[in-house]
Amino acid sequence: RPAPPPRGLLPDVRRLPGLVRGVLSDVGRALDIGASVARSTLEVRPCPALASRSSGTRRTAGVVLDLDEVHTVRKAVGGTVNDVLIAIVAGALRRWLDERGDGSEGVAPRALIPVSNRRPRTAHPQGNRLSGYLIRLPVDEPDPLGRLGTVRTAMDRNKDAGPNRGAGAVALLADHVPPLGHRLGGPLVSQAARLWFDILVTSVPLPSLGLRLGGHALTEVYPFAPLARGQSLAVAVSTYRGRVHYGLVADGEAVPDLDRFAEAVSAEVETLLDACAP
Repeated sequence: RPAPPPRGLLPDVRRLPGLVRGVLSDVGRALDIGASVARSTLEVRPCPALASRSSGTRRTAGVVLDLDEVHTVRKAVGGTVNDVLIAIVAGALRRWLDERGDGSEGVAPRALIPVSNRRPRTAHPQGNRLSGYLIRLPVDEPDPLGRLGTVRTAMDRNKDAGPNRGAGAVALLADHVPPLGHRLGGPLVSQAARLWFDILVTSVPLPSLGLRLGGHALTEVYPFAPLARGQSLAVAVSTYRGRVHYGLVADGEAVPDLDRFAEAVSAEVETLLDACAP
């Protein structure tokens, strides 16, 4: 491609009106998103059970579920597969906290559910545009179907409001903040993650076709999400070849019993199936 023409220190005078409008538009949108983020965190408090001092160590675990069983629950209750997968996390947290003695009464951690607003191929710039939904996981709800209903209602409400609202919308600021703001604000956002949400629960899409590595078919694929500073657990989920794969990442010192949480994920599916049985 031909090299772009050299840019002077000042923009072309003929482009100034358009540039001014663009800057004002970006500033206004950034303020709107920032205000939405602030409103979403005014009346929430962190969940101590999911906080840690960030020891720098990591534990990982994987759980495999039958996608047909997830669909069985979805068809019986309604909603989406994603609603069921999030409700499974809520139920597993309840079981895990009770078994380890922390207790689930009154616990409703804030979960950040990232979403991708994929730009069309003709848009510029191309690529993904990230945002997210913020919901309370009904860990303190004893009824498994009640937990699923609460998750479904919260997700429906977020979808109606759109991905430009809530704590997850902070990712959209990347398109409206100049590079200097990234350098100054990035570390602050990283440090303040636990003020916005307690746990990350993300879905990682995979191709429907089978993947191969070194000529051999991959039978299991576990996604792993980054663990925010000050948080002890992150959950990522992928569906692959008729199965659901949960990838769990935890702070090694804060969650020495990650295998027990993995077992709780498997047990929660059975609980939901029993609750849906006629």
